[in-house]
Amino acid sequence: MQLTNKIIVITGGTTGIGFATAKLAIDQGARVVVTGRDPRTLAAARSELGGKADVIAADSTRLDDLDRLFAEVRTRHGRIDLLFVNAGGGAFRPIEEADEAHYDQIMDLNAKSAFFTIQKALPLLGRGSSVVLNASIVASKGFPGTAVYSLAKAAVRQIARSFGAELVTRGIRVNAISPGPIDTPIFDKVGLGDGRDGFVAQMEASNPMKRIGRPEEIARAVLFFGSDDASFITGVDLPIDGGVSSF
Repeated sequence: MQLTNKIIVITGGTTGIGFATAKLAIDQGARVVVTGRDPRTLAAARSELGGKADVIAADSTRLDDLDRLFAEVRTRHGRIDLLFVNAGGGAFRPIEEADEAHYDQIMDLNAKSAFFTIQKALPLLGRGSSVVLNASIVASKGFPGTAVYSLAKAAVRQIARSFGAELVTRGIRVNAISPGPIDTPIFDKVGLGDGRDGFVAQMEASNPMKRIGRPEEIARAVLFFGSDDASFITGVDLPIDGGVSSF
């Protein structure tokens, strides 16, 4: 992949898949902007990345934060070559426990943030640029306790499809990735509690490759979509899950 001097913006880029993508992009010669909203992970990212990336505090569910983010990107870099819409996440709850507040929070964190992140970034996305959205295999495969999260990720997948169709005449490519279980801090945030280790073991046992994925494996796919090697690819949803959604 040839990424030298490409401008890459990664929302939710201070941990997990986003952070792995930022590190790999820097290694490949890109100029990187990452966002996050947790002061601890923002500080850790600044410390590890040093002066090799712009680390900006921004909440992707807040439109004023997105306006400020892209104003800073315009001032510092003038354009975006790859926008990785990675911010998202949520908690798993059984149907009976999924109240309105939970529903609104998960939809805002995933679908609303993805929609408006791309909308607000559009003035900086020129011909030949690329958008990659982080969806999930839960958008196409049912798992107990994930109904709201699955709805939100299905919306992310549809945003990629619809925006791809709308932006193709502008020379902007839009694709999605759909990771399976990946070894990131999300396992500590989805409400598994003491069941975390059991959940991971179950995911490993049910995966054709008998393991869960690594963030770096997702990062390579994201950066491929953002590179010139993928110049004739748009509208794709790529499962990266060890085959669990296919076999």
